[in-house]
This record gives sequence, structure tokens and C-alpha cells, in this order.
Amino acid sequence: MKRRAGEREKELKKKKLLEELGENRLPYLTPADADFHQLWKTKYSKLIFRKSDMVPEELHQMVQESFLTLREHNCFFQDLVRIKGKDFLTPVSRILIGNPGCTYKYLNTRLFTVPWPTEGYNIKYCNPQIHDACKALMRLNDYLHIEAVKALQAQNLFETKEIKDTTVIDREQSFATSLTEQGSVSKVQSGVCVPEDDRSLKNRTSYNLTLLNYMDPLQMLYLKQEPYFGMGNMAVSWHHDENLVERSVVAVYSYSCEDSAIEESNEQELKGRDPAVWHVGLKVAWDIETPGLAIPLHQGDIYLMLDDLNMTHQHCVLAGLSPRFSSTHRVADSSRGTLEYILGQCELALQNLQTDSDSMALSLKSLEAAVVKQVEEIHNEVEFEWLRQFWFQGKRYLTCTDWWLKPMAKLEEFWRKMEIMTSLVLSEVRKEQQIEEQRNETISCFLLLLKERQKLRKEWTARKWNSPVSCLSS
Repeated sequence: MKRRAGEREKELKKKKLLEELGENRLPYLTPADADFHQLWKTKYSKLIFRKSDMVPEELHQMVQESFLTLREHNCFFQDLVRIKGKDFLTPVSRILIGNPGCTYKYLNTRLFTVPWPTEGYNIKYCNPQIHDACKALMRLNDYLHIEAVKALQAQNLFETKEIKDTTVIDREQSFATSLTEQGSVSKVQSGVCVPEDDRSLKNRTSYNLTLLNYMDPLQMLYLKQEPYFGMGNMAVSWHHDENLVERSVVAVYSYSCEDSAIEESNEQELKGRDPAVWHVGLKVAWDIETPGLAIPLHQGDIYLMLDDLNMTHQHCVLAGLSPRFSSTHRVADSSRGTLEYILGQCELALQNLQTDSDSMALSLKSLEAAVVKQVEEIHNEVEFEWLRQFWFQGKRYLTCTDWWLKPMAKLEEFWRKMEIMTSLVLSEVRKEQQIEEQRNETISCFLLLLKERQKLRKEWTARKWNSPVSCLSS
């Protein structure tokens, strides 16, 4: 419900913004514009850019080879995402690589990591080259973690200096005023600009996965046009990245195969961004006053989105003419999105199931409404957030590894026991031994969750038969 309300709110904001614009377009700047760097400094200062020559050449070579290896082994897939109750195939093909057991959910679709080589885990890859590719991306992950920590430390020092400078100016204005203002500045310093401890920096930069993207624009029949600024073809529409640890840094490595496609335009009179070159676009969310930015992306360029930039701003990816890969490293919110979490939930639910030592008959320990509700909620979660999400995407993960098959078999085993528990609840509530008030409360919450389950099963069945063949057969 919260997600649907959020989607409606976004649509209303978008509609209002487009109505305000009418036939007009908002201004945006590129590096060719005189005010570009000033705008970046004042309105987009939490976007950090690293040109490719600042990255070790050995790392470039490893990462770019890993992209090509994964493409060669058909590891990239278009995702079937759900927006406003309808299914759409993404124009960009993707693969999720990261910590074993991690998942990442966006636009109602849960992706499951192809695990990178991790100590303590037995991960069998379908090909040694896929192992090497995952290992290279883990190396990139480590490098970007260090770069993100440095960037946050630099940001903290800059903000601290700014506040100290403001304090000095205020003191020079008047003694009386400075006494008042010093107190408020001290509060700001203690609340915002005290250097972060190592734990905070680690929490916001310890990437647990990377979402890899690939697209060849010349193979696409149609790409959406950027609607607010007239920036041209979009590979990825305006958005905030979802399901991340709050104020965590997003790090992106970009690799466009420029040598195999049309080169940049050399026309002096070209206005706006060069359509032959890939760009990242940025704008202040739902704002028509601040010009946007379009920043060109070349082989091996890196950009970091620091702190709350992903919340206060939106970004898009503007297509060029050459094929492009990117590796987008994230600190995904793992509170409900790991294998460890869902296995723990299943074990919690099964605590209400007992087996008679003599007859081996199964029965429920408790029929209290709160206990039944918790079990049935977990039942729905494991079915619709995990099992159906995994199998709906077909055998796509088997192109890289079979790592997820055993965990999924375990979840299916737990799910079958929860199906038995549902039947036991139905059997028990038909009996008259229970106190009527308690019985009615149990039935009431139980039926709500059963109705939700029935509705979701119908939706998933419809999705299966109505979805594009290319997604389901992958």
C-alpha cells in the first residue's frame, strides 16, 4: 500500500511539473557552458566525478574484460518490472553480482546476486571465466569503497571549514550578535560536521552488491525522450535509487565502447549535449527553477553520489550511440533482503508447529490471533517476495552459477510446512472448543491474509501468462 501511494504521489508530481512547463523546456548545462562548473559547485556539489586517467590501468583492464566476458556468456537479461500494475521490459539488460545471499529489489522486481568469490562459501561457477569476471568486479568494489570513504571525509572537512569560516565572519559583525550566533553554530558543528567515526563511514560505503547494466542503443527499436529538458534519448528515466541504506554512497563505473561506434560530434554550433555520447543527467527533484546538468561519460569514468544526493536529486542515463556497460555499486538495505533474513523468518514461523512423538501427527502450539497472523504474513512473504520472484525469472541465474538452487529448495520445504500450518488453522477454527471472542479474532486476521494470498496468486499467474517470452525463457 505504501509503495502504491508513493507511485501515485510521483505521478501527480510529474503531471504537475509537465503542466507547469507546457510546451517549454527547462534549461540544462553541459561542460561546454560557461556557468557549468559554478552550477555544479552550488547545486550539485555532492556529485563527485573521477576521470578515467585517475583510475589504475590494471583495474580498467580487468573490469572491462569482465564486462565483455559476461556479455559473451549471455549473462545480461532485461528485467520485467512492474509499474502501476503493468509489466514492462527494461531497455537496459542487467545482472546483479555481490555478497552471497543478497538481493536487490527495484520496481517490484527482486534480483538475486550471482555471488562473487567469498571466503567461507562454496560457489561453483559454470565457467572459470565467469569466476574471474566476478572476482574482478569484487576488486572494483573494494577500490570504490576506498574512493567513497575518501570522498566523504573530504566532504566533511569542507563542511567543517565552511562553518568555521561563517563563525569568524559572524564574530566580526558584533560582539553581542556573535555571542548568540556562536551557540547556534556550535550546535550545527556538533550535529553535522564533527568528523564521522569509522563505523558510520563503513556503513555508508561498504558495498554489498553491484548492479551491472548493458545496452546497445542501435539495437533498440525505441527509446523514451527526456521530457523536462529536451536532453534526447534516455536509457534510464529520471529516478531515485531504491532500497539503499540511508545516505549511503552510490558509486558508478562507466564503460562505453567508443572505439566501435560513431565518434563525438565536432560541430562547433552543437547546442546541448552531444547525442553521440553517453551522459548522466541530474536535476533537483521536482524543481523547475534550477537548471539540470548533463555530464558526458567516457571509457572508465567514475562518479559518486554522496550523502543525501540520491534523495534530494534525481538522475537519469542519456543514451549515446555506442554500446555501454556500467557497474553501479550500492549499499543495499539488507534488513529484509538477505537469505539469512528470510530463513530466520521461516524458522520463527515454524516454531508454532509441533510433532506428536508417538503418532507423528502435526499440530499448532498456539491459535492466538497474533501468532497466527505472524505465521501467515511470513507464509506470504516467502512465497511472493522470494519463491515466485526467483522462479518467475526462469533459469537466468543458471547461466552463471547454481548457488541459489539449494537455498530455494530449503525455502520451498519451509513453505510446504507453512501450507500445512494454514490447513491446521482452518481445521482448528471450525471446532467449537475455543472461546468465541478469541476464535472470531483469529478468523478475522486469518481471512484477511488468505484473501491477500489468493489475490497475489491470481496476479502472479496472470503475469506468467501475459509476460514477454524473452523474459520467461531466459
